[in-house]
Order: sequence, then structure tokens, then C-alpha cells
Amino acid sequence: MRPIGWSEVIITALIKVAGYSAIIFVTLIFTFLLREGAPTLFEVPLEALAQTRWYPIEDYYGILPLIGGSLIVTFGAALFAVPLGIATAVYIAEIAPRWAREILKPLVEILGGLPSVMLGFIGILIIVPFVREALDIPTGLTAFTGALILGGMAIPTIVSVSEDALDAVPKTYRDASLAMGATPWQTIWRVTLPAARSGVLTGVMLGVGRAIGETMTVMMVTGNAPVLPTGLRSLFSPVRTMTATIAAEMGEVANGSVHYHVLFFIGIVLFLISLIVNLTAASVVFKQRKRSERILS
Repeated sequence: MRPIGWSEVIITALIKVAGYSAIIFVTLIFTFLLREGAPTLFEVPLEALAQTRWYPIEDYYGILPLIGGSLIVTFGAALFAVPLGIATAVYIAEIAPRWAREILKPLVEILGGLPSVMLGFIGILIIVPFVREALDIPTGLTAFTGALILGGMAIPTIVSVSEDALDAVPKTYRDASLAMGATPWQTIWRVTLPAARSGVLTGVMLGVGRAIGETMTVMMVTGNAPVLPTGLRSLFSPVRTMTATIAAEMGEVANGSVHYHVLFFIGIVLFLISLIVNLTAASVVFKQRKRSERILS
């Protein structure tokens, strides 16, 4: 057994520090949110927080419209982005010729790096008037518009991660399926996608996570009306999300005021929602890996 060199020891230590630092940073962020947002529970009754009216000037701090606005925009974006993103990843990884893949893959990476402010500006100039005229509604600043643009922003993330997962599936899986008489589509649907399920799910969760945490785009195209969504018709009405509320109002509140603490409390709620989504995704991926290990063993 050869002795371990100093370089390996240093590299191992740096990797451990990088891994632990992620946990430390998340803990520090949550601690800061708790310190600034926890006073809300002593200053505002829970019944007031659970109301459906957000109007801090008159001491109305109901956050349900903000949570509802975030959820309806995020779910709408997921319904648009997930099928299209996975289908695009399948096309790039399994169907497209190599020359097309060499073009599409970098193009998707470029689309994923577009600034959200620029997309919001494009949304105001093009998407908002189109939605208003096509659906014949009073305004195009709606949850549907926000979901449409956020879905477009999430697609590059879903495509990039899912395509890498599909590309990592061994070629022997495909060859064995085709040798058994399966068609190329049956091979993709019943062999390749199930084998890459954990990676595809990771891409979906990353895309949804970007959608739920987006700020500038939704603040520009959703109308910023804190109205509680009550049905499918709310998708075509103005809404306000939690992130847009924090971005729009944090610069105008007095430090240490009730309004200030409530905004940080909204940040805690947003943090917990993101944490639940990520823990759920990690749990599903872990179960899929354990199931695959049992099948292979």
C-alpha cells in the first residue's frame, strides 16, 4: 500500500471544506431569516397572517394571497416547462443527429444564462400584449403570463440536466432493447427514460426551484395585485408572488418595523417551501437508486 501524499491530503481536505461550507452557508442564511422574521409571531397574530388581504399601510398582513400567487405561477410554469423540457432533452440525446446536437446543446446553455430582467422586458413588450389580445382579457399582466415566461426560463435547466442524464445511460441498454425487438420509441420510453429517471427528476426540481425563486420577471409581468387565487380563472388575473413582494417593498420599509419583520417572515416561508421541494426530490431520487440497486443485485 503506497503512502498518501501531501497533495492528496490537501485536496481531500479542500473537498470536505467545500462540502461542509454549503451546509454552513444554508444554516447561516436560515438563522438570519429567523432572527429578522421570528418577531413577526409576537407582533402579528397568526389569524392576521392567515387573512386574505395584504395592505401593510393599514396593518393588513395577510400572506395567503402571496403564497397562492407564488404557487399558481410556479405550477403553471411547471405544467408548461416539464413536458417540453423533457421532450427536448429526449430529442437532443436520442433522436437528433450529431451535427444538430452540437448546435442545440450550446444554444440551450446560452438560453439558460439570459438575464431575468431582459426576459421580463421582452415579456412586457411582446408577451403581455399578445396574451391580452389572444385571450380577450382586460390586461395581459396575469399569472398566466408569468407562468409562460417562467416556464421558458426553466426549460433550459430541465433540458441541460435531463440530457446529461440520458446521455449517461449505457449504450448497452439501448442495444439490448433493440435486439429484443423493441422499436426506438419503445426503447426511449421503457428503457432509457426509466434508467435516467433520477437525473431527469433532478433537472425538473432545479427548473421548478428556479421558477419559484424568480423575482424580477414575475414582478414585471404578473400585475402585482395581492389577490388570493380561488380557481382556474385566477390564472388569467393579476397576482403577486412572495419574491416580488419582498423585492418591491423591502427598500421602502423602516428597519425593525412590523412590516420589515413580516417581509422576512415571508422569506422564511419561501425558504421552507423550497426546502420541502428539494427534500421531496432527494427522497424520490434516493428511493429510485435503492430500487435500482436491488434490481441489479
